[in-house]
Amino acid sequence: MRLNGHGPRPAAITNVFSVDVEEYYHAAIFRRGTRGLGHASLESRVARSVDRLLDLLSAHGARGTFFVLGDIARRHPAVVQRIAAAAHEVACHGDDHADVSALTPAAFRADIRRARARIEDAAGQRVVGYRAPNFSIGPSEQPWAYQVLVEEGFLYDSSSFPIHHDRYGQPDAPRFPHHAWTDGASRLVEFPISTVRLMGVNLPIGGGGYFRLFPLSWIRHGLHHVNARERQPVMFYLHPWELDPDQPRPPMPWSNRFRHYVGLKQLAAKLTGLLADFRFAPAREVLQLESGRH
Repeated sequence: MRLNGHGPRPAAITNVFSVDVEEYYHAAIFRRGTRGLGHASLESRVARSVDRLLDLLSAHGARGTFFVLGDIARRHPAVVQRIAAAAHEVACHGDDHADVSALTPAAFRADIRRARARIEDAAGQRVVGYRAPNFSIGPSEQPWAYQVLVEEGFLYDSSSFPIHHDRYGQPDAPRFPHHAWTDGASRLVEFPISTVRLMGVNLPIGGGGYFRLFPLSWIRHGLHHVNARERQPVMFYLHPWELDPDQPRPPMPWSNRFRHYVGLKQLAAKLTGLLADFRFAPAREVLQLESGRH
């Protein structure tokens, strides 16, 4: 893997398929729309959603990186075990989905330590990757987060989304893997969620709500452009709950309802088409990092 444009590039591009393993009620749009309604009053559905996703990936010979919440590993260790048993990478998504921007450096360190211990205990696999809930690390606001991650033994981060967005986004951030933090031999690689640049603007092609909203032809075109024209791998992501159109639908404002539920019924078919057209592997393999095994 070359960083910052240096080094050889293989002829065939393998992309990263990543999953933020959380419940539907962890989503920020859901939480805001229901004023914090959570697991005390809503059923857990993460196990069946993850199993459906694992079956889809297996059918296409695809492997990926699953960024797991520590709370999910604590409540559903068997889910994490099934992910690891299917030869996927297990990574960290924080402990209880708290935004890094709401934490102090000390609280952030405690959060990732607690989460990582729970995830590694369930997976039997060393965790070397991290993604902040809601992409909530701002390089200018929380630059200390990268150093904390390195000090805690993480090798890469995937918390940057170089787009304009009402809740997150760093439109001027680098679009491809790069070193977010270095100190002598210590360094942290940042692997941003992917975009395609048209007329000076970064447009999202890397998954999430945009994958549910946009036609598959647009996503395909964007991935082909990044792979074939820019010779770079794509970081694609989604959530297991996006494969669950039958999840509960409590009252919430129409804008929150639209953003959370749009495209759920079509997602499995769109994902099947994407998996058939592109090569996907875990982030640590695409970045050529250590295996992560104990």
